Amino acid sequence: MKRRRTALLSLATLLGAALTALPVQNAGADEVEQVRNGGFDTTADPWWTSNVTASLTAGQLCADVPGGTVNRWDSAIGQNDITLVKGTTYRFSFRASGVPEGHAVRAIVGLAVSPYDTWQEATPVLDAAGDTYSYTFTSPVDSAQGQVAFQVGGSADPWRFCVDDVSLLGGVPPQVYEPDTGPRVRVNQVAYLPAGPKNATLVTDAVAKLPWQLKNSAGATVAHGWSVPRGVDASSGQNVHTIDFGAYRKPGAGFTLVADGEASRPFDIGAAAYRQLRLDAVKYYYTQRSGIAIRDDLRPGYGRAAGHVGVAPNQGDTSVPCRPGECDYRLDVTGGWYDAGDHGKYVVNGGIAAWELLSTYERSLLARTGHPASLGDGTLALPESGNRVPDVLDEARWELDFLLKMQVPDGQPLAGMAHHKIHDAQWTGLPLLPADDPQQRELHPPTTAATLNLAATAAQAARLYRPYDKAFAAKALSAARKAWTAALANPAVYADPADGTGGGAYNDDDVTDEFYWAAAELYLTTGEKRYADHVLNSPQHTADVFGPYGFDWSRTAAAGRLDLALVPSKLPGRDQVRRSVVRGADTYLAALASQPYGMPYAPDGNRYDWGSSHQVLNNAVVLATAYDVTGASKYRDAAVQSMDYVLGRNALNISYVTGYGEVNAQHEHSRWYAHQLDPKLPSPPAGTLAGGANSSIQDPYAQSKLQGCVGQFCYIDDIQSWSTNETAINWNAALARMASFVADQG
Repeated sequence: MKRRRTALLSLATLLGAALTALPVQNAGADEVEQVRNGGFDTTADPWWTSNVTASLTAGQLCADVPGGTVNRWDSAIGQNDITLVKGTTYRFSFRASGVPEGHAVRAIVGLAVSPYDTWQEATPVLDAAGDTYSYTFTSPVDSAQGQVAFQVGGSADPWRFCVDDVSLLGGVPPQVYEPDTGPRVRVNQVAYLPAGPKNATLVTDAVAKLPWQLKNSAGATVAHGWSVPRGVDASSGQNVHTIDFGAYRKPGAGFTLVADGEASRPFDIGAAAYRQLRLDAVKYYYTQRSGIAIRDDLRPGYGRAAGHVGVAPNQGDTSVPCRPGECDYRLDVTGGWYDAGDHGKYVVNGGIAAWELLSTYERSLLARTGHPASLGDGTLALPESGNRVPDVLDEARWELDFLLKMQVPDGQPLAGMAHHKIHDAQWTGLPLLPADDPQQRELHPPTTAATLNLAATAAQAARLYRPYDKAFAAKALSAARKAWTAALANPAVYADPADGTGGGAYNDDDVTDEFYWAAAELYLTTGEKRYADHVLNSPQHTADVFGPYGFDWSRTAAAGRLDLALVPSKLPGRDQVRRSVVRGADTYLAALASQPYGMPYAPDGNRYDWGSSHQVLNNAVVLATAYDVTGASKYRDAAVQSMDYVLGRNALNISYVTGYGEVNAQHEHSRWYAHQLDPKLPSPPAGTLAGGANSSIQDPYAQSKLQGCVGQFCYIDDIQSWSTNETAINWNAALARMASFVADQG
């Protein structure tokens, strides 16, 4: 599981001593006010200020905020020594205004000391007249060191902030979060293929079958039939029916499905949307690039300065030291993709993401329905377009070059291994453009897992780039061999699970799968017996590597198995490898059939994992590969149907892909796709996959809304919910691969 924690910084270290503490006020029989002097009638005590000029004005506390600051917390007003009781529900409310209007305030309730956890956060955009804001949350901890703060920095221009009637009232009734799930007929809100499966899910109390009608954009009924009752769906807790309208094959736009008095959200029948989604899912990576200015002419609305190239306040990635005491050299690790919504870059996650993009292209070369030109030169509007190299390879190269830079230089301890990751020394808050990140960057120690990720992806790159750049292909293969040798010499160097400050830990203490994957890629590229021997002798070679959660950065054996099945080779027993993929696909086929929402994902105990939306898609990749291996239509149809879940046929009736579907995820957790927090910044680009339902709801915002959630309901489309709604390069790689597969079937 990917565990990252976005600590939201406190200003406790910037504060002077708190002034006179007023007695706690009782707001009702069981309600207790925790904020002292929230009305500012005669004094500002015990409120503190930081980097603002504040005074009482007409019974409000008003602050003149200087311009030219970078972070929200660079200027603030707050109060410390707030007491919170675990399990108690609080209402945080205030009245605020801003002149000129349009500025945002970051209003938080959190911990005033390390690790500066935030339990409630809101970022309203203020107007000049002022408005009242109110938020309810349940405290996950007992603490006498809480803090209420209004962070107002991060503006280029000065402005005036006023606040009044600040309250943190404890003991209020919990506010029940009820997501708007729209019509009870749940469909793929984007498109069904004319000759593909067409299924929907109806939420209803009815136990007997119900009639349905398929209507075209003019409202005429073009098909009809009966639903199939499925009982209570464990993944959602809903009583549901399924509807199969696959017999209708005529293309068109604006269809709706009507059943039980409800009409679905509209959808198309056709392949055009998937051809566009294939491009958008890969275009996502250009705006994730580090070390290069993003051109607004290539991505209108997303242009920004180059991040981490050493232009103040940025400390840059051109000469990054190790963490203190861990090495005595520096590396130029510019480039690569930002991993997710933060500014970190991780070899383990970069490796699986680069592999899946490369495999998307490799499949187009090898599969019966592949179309290499679909991601060819000029298709993605990249700075490199026009160089006679497929654009998907140009984009993957940006990450591959970074991965090669993370290799420990010759003459150093652990030479040939790869540093696990590089990121900020401390967590930064939201929003924060890459070029404005002021933190010191640090290399983290090499690990066996990172080294084998480098070996696998560099070996794969060597065979795919050879027709276009022989020198790069040779360099990649040399680095892969060196990494493999280094990993054999250091087979058990693991990441510290506690190394999660400033970036995710990405810890993994079983690397037999990475050894298998790397050996497979090296064998497929070189044909050398030593790599084949490792593949054949690996316990992963005969293990069931297609589990319910699918493959991921910490479960990489499936990557090796899939490529061994698809890429031609003389590996002894290759037929058995291909049969193992088909057996895995059969497992996912059965899971899909058992799920009334039609996805090949049935996690143990209905516990949805972090990034579940991409796990659904990676399970679909196994189905798609089984189709490529066998030509059996049941695998093709199941793989195609799997896209329905992420595009709206789910319990929440939301497309997890930004820009696709009438209701789609808009507020993924990101420091620069942060329109929800700063109207001047964009929302995530079209084709961005949200992480999706996560039963563990690790972040405080999700915990405040989703306690007791069932399976699919453990998701909220809010930028603060980093455990359910982050974006990540490995997740989008799964979307790119499956969108490309479905487009090819059109």
